[in-house]
Order: sequence, then C-alpha cells, then structure tokens
Amino acid sequence: MSSNPPTYDDDKILPAAAVSATVEEGAEYAKDDVRVDVHTNLYDGVQRKMEQRHMQMIALAGTLGTGLFLGSGKTIAHGGPVGSFLAFVLTGSIVYSMLVCVGEMAVYAPISGGYIHYIERWLNPSVGFAVGWQVCFQYCLFLPSEIIAASILISYWDTTFSNAHQAAYMIALMVGAAAINFFGVRWFGESEFIFAFIKIALVIGLIIAGLVVDLGGGPTHDRIGFRYWKDPGAFAEYHFTGDLGKFLGFFTNLLQAAGSFAGIESIAVAAAEVKNPRVALTKAIKRLFWRITIFYILLIFVVGLLVPYTDPSLLQSTGTAASSPFVIAFQRAGIKALPSIINAAVLTSAFSAGSSLMYSVSRMLYGLSLRGYAPRILARTTKKGLPIVSLCFVTLFYALSFMTLSKGASTVLNWLSNLNALIGYITWGTIAITYLRFKKGLEAQGIDRKTLHYHSRLQPWPAYWVILWSGIIIIFNGWEVFTAGHWSGSDFVIAYITIPVFFILILGYWLVKRPKHLTIDELDMYSNIPSDEEVSYEEPPPKNWGVKVVNFLFT
Repeated sequence: MSSNPPTYDDDKILPAAAVSATVEEGAEYAKDDVRVDVHTNLYDGVQRKMEQRHMQMIALAGTLGTGLFLGSGKTIAHGGPVGSFLAFVLTGSIVYSMLVCVGEMAVYAPISGGYIHYIERWLNPSVGFAVGWQVCFQYCLFLPSEIIAASILISYWDTTFSNAHQAAYMIALMVGAAAINFFGVRWFGESEFIFAFIKIALVIGLIIAGLVVDLGGGPTHDRIGFRYWKDPGAFAEYHFTGDLGKFLGFFTNLLQAAGSFAGIESIAVAAAEVKNPRVALTKAIKRLFWRITIFYILLIFVVGLLVPYTDPSLLQSTGTAASSPFVIAFQRAGIKALPSIINAAVLTSAFSAGSSLMYSVSRMLYGLSLRGYAPRILARTTKKGLPIVSLCFVTLFYALSFMTLSKGASTVLNWLSNLNALIGYITWGTIAITYLRFKKGLEAQGIDRKTLHYHSRLQPWPAYWVILWSGIIIIFNGWEVFTAGHWSGSDFVIAYITIPVFFILILGYWLVKRPKHLTIDELDMYSNIPSDEEVSYEEPPPKNWGVKVVNFLFT
C-alpha cells in the first residue's frame, strides 16, 4: 500500500467514478490507499496530528467532570460512605473491563469511527447503526447541558446572576469550546492536555486536603478519622429500612457512579488522529487502572470520611462548588479560601467536557458518514483533515443551551437529557459482545492475539463481567417506580424508553438495508486497517530539559 494518499477533487471526497464504484472496485481503491473505505469508497481525510502526551492526558482525565466533583454528595447521601465506596469499586471494575475490550480492538484497528465502527463491522451493521445514532443523540444533548453547568458555576461569584448574565456567559463558553475544535485536533489536544492537568491537580489536591482535615490538620484541629462510619453508620438506608434499604442505597449508587464514568470509552474515537496510535493507546489503556483507582475510588473514599450521610447539604443542588462535599467539609473545618479555588477548577472541567463532547460527537458522525450510516456530506474534511461539516452540524446543538432561560423549555431539555441515562450501559454491553466476536474472528482466521501490540490475558472474563452487570443495570435501573407509592409514568418512560428505541433503530435499519449478518469466519479483519509502517512515528528528540520532563511524565 502507498503511504502517501492520492489527490482527489471535492475536498477529500473521491470523484464520481469512484463514488459509483462497486464494493469490489472499492477494494481495488483500498489496495492503493488504506484510507479509502472499501464499502463507500469515501476517503478518510482526518490526519494524525495529536501527540502521544495528548492521548495520555485525555485518557487520564478527559472525562472527569462536574458529575464526580459535585455529584458525589448525592452518592454519599444515598449509600453512605461504605455503600458509595463499594459502588465505585464495582463500577470501576465494570468500566476497566470494558476498556480492555475496546482498547484491544482500537489498538488492532486505529481508524475513524472508533467503537461504533467496530460494532457494525464485527457484530452487526444494524446494531452499529443503532448504537452510533443513539450515542450521537446523547452527546448532542449533553453539549448544552455542560455549557449550562459551566455558566451556573460562574454564578458562584456573580451575586446578581440574571438571565442576561447567564446568556452572556453561555455565549462566551460556546464560542470558546467551538473555537478550540475548529482550530484543529492539535489545538484540541493541547487544550485537553492543560485542562486534564488542572483536573488531576484538583483531584490530588482534594485527596490531600481531605486527608489533612480528616486527621485533624484543619484550623479547628478536629480529628474526624472514621467517626462517620460509626455514627450515623457505614451504609445509608434508601427507601426501605434494614438490609434491603442498605442494598438499595448501594445499587442506586451504581447508576450514579456510572454517570461519573460516562464517555470514558471515547478514547477509541481519537485513535484515528493520534500519532503512533498503537503505542499511544497501549500505554493509555494500561494506565487507566490507576486512573480509576486514584481519581474515582480513592476520591470517593476520602469524601466518605469527611461528611456524615445525614447532612442535608449533600442533597442541595446549587450547581456550584457549594454542592461539593469537599466544600462542605472544608467550611466545617474553618477553611475559607478553598471553595472558590475548587469552583474555578470545576468550571474548567465543565468547559473541557463541552469541548470534548464536541470533538467526540463530530468524529462519531464523521465515522458514521464514512461507513455509509449517515449523509455523505458529513464525511467532508478540509485539506488539514478537519471534518468541517460534522463540526458545523454539532455546533448547532449549543443553541439548545438557551432553553434553560425559559422554565418550560428548561424542563423539556432536562427530560430529554435524562432519556440518555441508559445509553451508556447499552454501549458498554454492546462493546463487550462485539469484543467476543472480534476475539473469535481473530482465532478463526489464524491471527494470534499474543502477537498484537496489546491484549488482555484475562479475556474473555472481563467481557462477560461487563455484559452481566450491564444487563442487570439496564433491567433494574428504574426499580424505584415499582415500589409502593412511587409510581410515576414519566419516570418509567425516562428509565426504559431507551431500550425500545434501540431495538426500533436496529429493526428499522435491517428492514431498509437488509444487511447480511456475517459468520465468525466471514468477519473482515483486514480492510482499511493500517499496517504498523503506515502509522508509526518517531518522536523527535527533546529540545530542552523541560520537554524531557514532559515526555517522561506523559508519554
């Protein structure tokens, strides 16, 4: 194969002769250039401009957002300190198991479309279509939610927070997040590197400060220790008393904890734009175990030490740092400066989440178009490899942020956002099922997994673990509406509507396109997958000691 792409007209889209070619002719084009899709004959024009350090930091802290920093109070209130801790341990194990599944596939095939492409390629085209469009819908609705969250965080300092002020803040945030993406993937990578560094510093700072306060190092010198594990207790009772109530508090936190991990699988989406992807992704996946352990599990453990689950402040919903259990604990300890610092750091997290979501969903739409599951125009790229049409389309969804200025419209937006709660679990379970087919496909075609750049020796058990718990959570996530006195039609719809929509999308695509379900022996393990020579990249020698330190820490 040629390492240099041929030049085509129409801004990286193949000429009409190629567009009308058959699949067999498309395969001939692909022999000349691996980036020409063998089914649609569209040219994959994105370019590898993201550095390895960008990938490492995105993997470490890319999805850390307001949910973890501000939502952990509700987690403690529902499950208690030990119930919350165990929920995050279990959820962390599910997430890590899913990541080793998607990581192995991404290292094998670091191409546009990420896990959505793997699902349609190695599981079933109809399922890939359904997952792709549901995830894109989810992310497009999360975009305005993150902008709204960021604007509310600013209200911590704005005592006269009016609709006009909020609208101005949202416009500034939208322009900033969009500009980062339109400047190109390298600028996006640099911005995420900086934001991830701030988030990592925040997490480490919160853990250290929390331990200092717990051990009596605050101004009041009150040594808390494990006091709140004894009184009011290690587990909170939720809806029912006794052991059942404690279990339900723990189970409810599985849903809350998974929300804090939402989008973590999107590192596979960046595989098509990072230099030396097989090396970069292998390092990133291997380090994710420690990220989950330190940034999520250890953080929730420290939170559980600082505030009793009976504190009513844990359930307040201000949207600012005032909702953080760390701020509640620091204020109790007489520390006044930290809340404002925490709010500023969480603000950067919310802004980063908006920018990251825009990047991810634009690349997902681009990948869907490239493979024939979305309008072809979305596959257009600029000469510098920017999927410009997809980016412009996604940017339009920022306008939904203004719905928060109207009470009725805000209710509709919140309702639509909540509809997406189950999509993450459906995606994780589908990734694990796809991995099992991928693994069998390699074995059937004589490809030894041990020769790959990355593989998990524990497989297939991690995939089974993900499938088991995803199924349990999908089925029982709306359990509260079935308890006496808690029935709500709207809550039932929010909890379960995603499931029939998912199957309707699968059935609709199958009825229209009638795609063939491939047997294990028929799975395509080769086309459009670049060789090591085509994606390898030698890092230039560091220019000074500062670059050496950065490379040592982040590559």
